[in-house]
Amino acid sequence: MNKHSPPPYNGIGLSKMVIPPPVRPERVLKYLKPYVLRMHFTNKYVNAQVVHTPTATVAASASTQEKDLRRAMVEAKENTRDVAAAAKIGNLLGERLRAKGVPAISVFFKREQRYHGKVKAVIDSVREAGIELV
Repeated sequence: MNKHSPPPYNGIGLSKMVIPPPVRPERVLKYLKPYVLRMHFTNKYVNAQVVHTPTATVAASASTQEKDLRRAMVEAKENTRDVAAAAKIGNLLGERLRAKGVPAISVFFKREQRYHGKVKAVIDSVREAGIELV
């Protein structure tokens, strides 16, 4: 073995490694918004998830890629990427958040996102489902 050869394989693969969430000091945690809604729109699907910021975990998510929802939308000949699909995703996400006991969320906008169209449909339907926006 020379200095250019890779280290020997010790048997631990990537699937066995556990990556802990980032450790943040208390002075930073008090300024973080606890639950943040993040949305992603592709040419085919609508995705939305709520992230618990202090632990960097996903509290709830909804997508038109989910097997049951996509199958139901295809059978009803509905589009999986339009404003109506975004409203369905927001409603489903709001129900899942209520089931988990999350009372309020804040919204994270990407640079190109404005409160219009699909973004507005997701946010309004989450609000109609009984989740407060902070």
